[in-house]
Amino acid sequence: MLTHTKHQPGTESIPVERDSATDARLVEHARRGEVDAFGELVMRYERRLIRVILRFVNDQELARDLAQDTFLKAFERLDQFDSSRRFGPWLFRIGVNLTLDFLRKRKRRGRMALFSESPAERLPDPSVPDPRAELDTRQEVRQVLDQLPEKYRIVLVLRELENFSTSEIAAVLDRKEATIRWRLAEARSRFQNLWEKRLGNSVLSAADESEDDEL
Repeated sequence: MLTHTKHQPGTESIPVERDSATDARLVEHARRGEVDAFGELVMRYERRLIRVILRFVNDQELARDLAQDTFLKAFERLDQFDSSRRFGPWLFRIGVNLTLDFLRKRKRRGRMALFSESPAERLPDPSVPDPRAELDTRQEVRQVLDQLPEKYRIVLVLRELENFSTSEIAAVLDRKEATIRWRLAEARSRFQNLWEKRLGNSVLSAADESEDDEL
């Protein structure tokens, strides 16, 4: 992506030690025009950013494009980044907002890709005798999540599927942590109610089919 180091006139390049430099130090180098430093940040966050975006768009190529746009916007806005805060949540805030804006402009709701669509991860688990039951459960979960309002879906995805802490989610969504805790509790409650209702309907449907078979 960004591979060449650029030196601004009158500034001395400071070597970046890969794998040991902190995010804050890399940001400072990038602000001075050292593109390689930002390239290191891309390497650190690209895979997870794409995975998070895939939770909202069920399209690998689209997720990659949105991640690329996210990094470009972050690079352009480095002067707006508060170095006293963590870089990761700031980056994911840009990515999540960009993704949701994209979906709103297309006037469609993004489907949650709860599990990776990569060929390697689509292979059946040999420890599971029949993977079809697990796949059916995943589809059920996906459909229930789709019924939740956006603000609850987002916190549930980030917390339960991506293991973000409540403080990280608060930073990503630019909300108070208390607000995130409340939304998360509400999201879990709503999901549970929808899930139980869906399971109840499935049981009734199965019972009706059984009665029809006996006639």
